[in-house]
Amino acid sequence: MTVLCMIPSCLSKSCSLANPTKRRNVYEGDKPFAQRENKLACELKLLKSLAPPLMTVFIALSPIVNPPVSVGQTIDVQKGAALFNRACIGCHYEGGNIIQPGATLFLKDLQRNGVDTEEEIYRITYYGKGRMPGFGQNCTPRGQCTFGPRLQEDEIKLLAEFVKSQADQDWPKIENSGDSK
Repeated sequence: MTVLCMIPSCLSKSCSLANPTKRRNVYEGDKPFAQRENKLACELKLLKSLAPPLMTVFIALSPIVNPPVSVGQTIDVQKGAALFNRACIGCHYEGGNIIQPGATLFLKDLQRNGVDTEEEIYRITYYGKGRMPGFGQNCTPRGQCTFGPRLQEDEIKLLAEFVKSQADQDWPKIENSGDSK
């Protein structure tokens, strides 16, 4: 027996019913039951055809694939901004360089100077290079190091992460809610 289904995907073709003799408590002349069963079969077929694209959309929008910015990440950016404002902004205002114009913190200059990874930014911030003083606790020789307060290793790491993320974003303005430490 074949019945036309009312689901759009089934309108152009008929859905076949399962063998009606294998159904319990159904007699052969029960057309409303057969139509309901056929509609259910067509809906199931439609659901199966939509499952892959719906799953793709679900995964693409999932927080696992696109994690939201967490409170911790926001706090790290604010701490990084506060550190940058305390130790670096005198020479590197908005990512520039008032002492040596070719050594800005913009990605193109960092890449040209071979300092475009967090590790390299950390190394230069810790030990210094050229006219830039080092800020690390064990920075040597003394003439290459800052005469001001030294930074802890975790502060330099946070600072390197901040500088790299800012460079990757072309130095957007950061709202700083205070000089937190």
